[in-house]
Amino acid sequence: MALRDVVERHSATTVVFLHRLPPWVLPLVVAVLMVVGLFVRSWAGALAMLVLALFLGWFAYLSWPGLPWTARLLRVAAVVLLLAFAVGDITRF
Repeated sequence: MALRDVVERHSATTVVFLHRLPPWVLPLVVAVLMVVGLFVRSWAGALAMLVLALFLGWFAYLSWPGLPWTARLLRVAAVVLLLAFAVGDITRF
């Protein structure tokens, strides 16, 4: 069984759970993580950025086959930028 099949199978219940949440919950959580990551200059800010990068990377991996190259490039750039912010916060201490 391919890695993609395993990830998609294990992600199915989480995706269904996220889909069943009220539509305002996920954007609110993302916004809170982004604000904490940008304005809290400590391990908590770095952790918020890492969680956001993992979440975005996971969604990018799941949607990758159906995306045009421009959308793929934007997703990779967003994950790299979040990771750069997190590393910047971590190396500051």
